[in-house]
Amino acid sequence: MHLDLNHWLTQTLALEASDLHLSAGLPPMLRVHGELQPLPFPVLTPRQLEDILRQVLPDWSDQEPITKLTSPLARHQAWPQDHDTAIDWPGLGRFRVNVFAQSRGWSSVWRVIPQQLPSLDAIAAPACLTDWGRQPHGLLLVTGATGSGKSTTLAALVHHLNTTQALHILTLEDPIEFQHQSQRSLVQQRNVPGHSASFDTALRAALRQDPDVILVGEMRDLPTVRLALSAAETGHLVLGSLHTRSATQAVERLVDVFPSEDKAMVRQQLSLSLLGVVTQTLCRRSDGPGRVAAHEVLFATPAVRNLIRESKTSQLPNVLQTGAQFGMQTMAQSLAGLVAQGRITPAEAQLHAT
Repeated sequence: MHLDLNHWLTQTLALEASDLHLSAGLPPMLRVHGELQPLPFPVLTPRQLEDILRQVLPDWSDQEPITKLTSPLARHQAWPQDHDTAIDWPGLGRFRVNVFAQSRGWSSVWRVIPQQLPSLDAIAAPACLTDWGRQPHGLLLVTGATGSGKSTTLAALVHHLNTTQALHILTLEDPIEFQHQSQRSLVQQRNVPGHSASFDTALRAALRQDPDVILVGEMRDLPTVRLALSAAETGHLVLGSLHTRSATQAVERLVDVFPSEDKAMVRQQLSLSLLGVVTQTLCRRSDGPGRVAAHEVLFATPAVRNLIRESKTSQLPNVLQTGAQFGMQTMAQSLAGLVAQGRITPAEAQLHAT
C-alpha cells in the first residue's frame, strides 16, 4: 500500500474528518466538520496521483492514463466516467472512494465509513424511524443534500431492524458502505453495478427473492421509482434515499419522474404506500466538536395522503407546520429547537434554513 496515502488516511481519522480529497495540482485536503482544510504536503502532480490510484485501486487501474493524453480532443474522448468503489484499508478501516477526471488530471474523494455500525439513538434519529420500521409494508424516504448523513441514517435503521426483528433484509447499494453481519435478520447486500447491472434490474429480481425489507441506495430514475412503489404496495417495506432538501420536494420528485399521462396513477400509488419522509442536514455544533443533524419529518397522515392524491403538494409545508401532534416538524422548527438547546448557534441555523 502507498505510504503517503496511508499517512493521509491516518490523518483523516485522527482529525475526525469525513472526507479526504486528492486532486492533481493541489495538496491533499480534508473536510473536517464540514470545512475543507489542506494537509501540510506539497502539491500532487498528475503523475503522482495517477500512480497512487493505480497502485491501490485495481478495479480502476485499467483506465487509459490521462498523462498519455495530449490534445484537448483526445483527452475529452478518452476520459472515463466517474468510478465508485469501496475499499478496506489495513489497520484503518473502510472508505468509499470516487475517482473522476477534471481539468488538471485525476481527482479522488475518500469518504470515511465508520467501523462501528451507528445506532438510531447515537445519531439522534427521529423516533418515527423505529415506528415505521415495524410496518410490514410501505415506502420510507430519507432525503437531504449530498453529505447530509442519509447513508448513515439508513444504515442505523437497517442495524436496528437486524438486531430486533427476524426479517430478510436485501440492500441495493452503489457502492456497499456499511457492512452488516446477519443477527436476528438475514441481511444480504448487493453492489450495483457488480452484483447486478442496475438498480431497476436488481429491484426487479428482488421481488422474487422473498425479502421483507428492501433498501434502495438511491431512487434515481423512472424504472427504479416505479418498481420501488410497486414493491411497497405489494407487501414489502422499502427504504430509499433521494437528493432533495425538503419532504415536499421528495414527494414532488417521485411524481415528476413519470410522464404526464402516468402522474395521476403514481400519485394514487404514492398516497397509499408512503409511510413518511425524513429530510436531514448536518449542522456545526456549538457545544463541542462535530456536527448534529436537524430533521424535517413528514408523516403520511390521511390529510397528507389526500394532498398527494389530489396534486396539492404545495400545501404540504402548512401541514408540516401544524402537524406537531402527529410527530411532524419543519426543518425550521428542528433548527430552532437545536438553537434553544444550545447545540448550534442562530447563525448556523440560518445557514441551513430552507
